[in-house]
Amino acid sequence: MPVSRSLPAPGQGLPERADRLIPGLATAAVALAAAFLVHRLVPVLPAMTLAVVLGVLAANLPGAGVWTAGRARPGLDFAGKHLMRGGIILLGLKVSIMDVLGLGWLALVLIAGVVAASFGGTYLISRLFRLPPVTSLLVATGFSICGASAIGAMAAIRRIRHVDTVLPVALVTLCGTLAIGVLPLFVHPLQLSPAAFGAWTGASVHDVGQVVATAQTAGTAALGVAVVVKLTRVLLLAPVAAIAGAHQRFAVRDRAGAGEGAAADAEAGDAEAKLPPVVPLFVLGFIAMVGLRSTGWLTAGWLEAGAALQDILLGAALFGLGSAVRIRTLLLTGGRALLAALASWLLIALLGLAAALLITA
Repeated sequence: MPVSRSLPAPGQGLPERADRLIPGLATAAVALAAAFLVHRLVPVLPAMTLAVVLGVLAANLPGAGVWTAGRARPGLDFAGKHLMRGGIILLGLKVSIMDVLGLGWLALVLIAGVVAASFGGTYLISRLFRLPPVTSLLVATGFSICGASAIGAMAAIRRIRHVDTVLPVALVTLCGTLAIGVLPLFVHPLQLSPAAFGAWTGASVHDVGQVVATAQTAGTAALGVAVVVKLTRVLLLAPVAAIAGAHQRFAVRDRAGAGEGAAADAEAGDAEAKLPPVVPLFVLGFIAMVGLRSTGWLTAGWLEAGAALQDILLGAALFGLGSAVRIRTLLLTGGRALLAALASWLLIALLGLAAALLITA
């Protein structure tokens, strides 16, 4: 896999690599501290969403944009790629198999159905709006499973360029933030119980932090249901990743086998050596953390420490991704993408509402 120009080449010594990474990582750390501070003062604003917003601001403000596109870029790209994977691994510590099974088989089938229908529907909508296949795949993954974390996982599995994740992350952040303000407005018109609203939020809102911010408006009962339903969607990241990894391997083999003769044999040998794993190591790490959490061995203190570290890693990664967003370019090229995202958001909201009413009936 070719090395990005903004990342240190493998042959560089550790001091030189650190010199290139430190400015961007330090910038992400300062921004992340600001995001946590604002979240502490205004809890309804998720820290992860704030991290993306601060990244976008840093990329588009005079002076700051020069810094994030220049000397800070290697560290910010490192955060967007590698720290994202670390955050995904630790995300598994939030998922307990016992909590998921406690929902009952009907709920599990409905949630899996919502994820499958959301994924397929969002991909189809994106293609109808003439978005590229790669963008459509990432948007469908992020909207149907767990926001930017799922986008980062899918990009790593399918070996999608870092720059191609920027627009999907921006869209999933925008629509997830929209849900925080819009969904609570429908509690009374639809006469939703706290449990039903929590299930709706967990089944349809993208990021875990956005789910918490939305569900807590209806009280602790809604929040408890929302978190379990959402984490059940997060758990589905593992099988989706395995399917995507297997598909990628078959695609590489098919391309290698398209030629003839000795050249085809040589290409097939090279392709075999470069085949991506069916399930990448960081996804296996995620599964391992789910298993560890489900044993009940970890104390509350360890779980809190893991959650804090996960927030730091994902927050830094999201700031790095946000700092690559250029508003002018987004406005020129992202009009169709925004319409596709809003249509997908409406589809998932309706699917999630139908599932929530069945789950809590």
